[in-house]
Amino acid sequence: MKYLIDTHCHTVASGHAYSTILELAKEANNKGLEMIAITDHGPKMPGGPHIYHFGNLKVIPSKICGVEILRGVEANIMDTEGNVDLPEYVLEKLDLVLASLHEGCFDPGNQEHNTKALIKAMENKYVDIIAHPGNPVYPINKEEFVKKAKETNTLIEINNSSFIKSRKGSREHCIEIANLCKKYGVKVIAGSDCHISFDVGRFDKVIEVLNEIDMPAERIMNLSPKEFKEYLKSKGKIRFMDKEQIAEI
Repeated sequence: MKYLIDTHCHTVASGHAYSTILELAKEANNKGLEMIAITDHGPKMPGGPHIYHFGNLKVIPSKICGVEILRGVEANIMDTEGNVDLPEYVLEKLDLVLASLHEGCFDPGNQEHNTKALIKAMENKYVDIIAHPGNPVYPINKEEFVKKAKETNTLIEINNSSFIKSRKGSREHCIEIANLCKKYGVKVIAGSDCHISFDVGRFDKVIEVLNEIDMPAERIMNLSPKEFKEYLKSKGKIRFMDKEQIAEI
């Protein structure tokens, strides 16, 4: 299977990443990727970009170096009501919205506390992917979480960076989550969570996990840009909607 999409990429705008959009696109093209998402951290992350950064993503070309570019965000979940750090008038204009729990934005709590935050975030119609939910710092009720993803048509990310550079102890939790996704028919997506261009499209550890549990190819959303764009269309992303659908908004 060829992984053609990376939906979790950070640029220098995130404050602790080291490559530009152009550098990411060039490296993605070198690796044979067809689509990447620029998902810099939301503005409440220490060192993160101002809200204006996300309002102005429209200036980014839809393709760079032959790679389709999605304009997105990795929004920070701020509380147990699932509120994120960008307002709806910004979120509605983005191609892709990841939401995640980060220290510095959301204090780790007990399983009930953390699970509620993720579940409420998935009720936000603009949220498409929950990023790195296997982080052991934030224990969750995995079955409740996966069932909610099914209900809300939210993708669950298996995060490659969690296995190699951050969030130690994630692997066993990610295996449990992936197995539940397989059981309940929830689609997953591999994210590199790259903070430098050399790691764009790096999914080696995720692939190991998905192969280990024999995840069906039809549940993995990195394999077909066409299918992924259909998913975004189903989520009401303006860029991928038909003119008739846009007129009804």
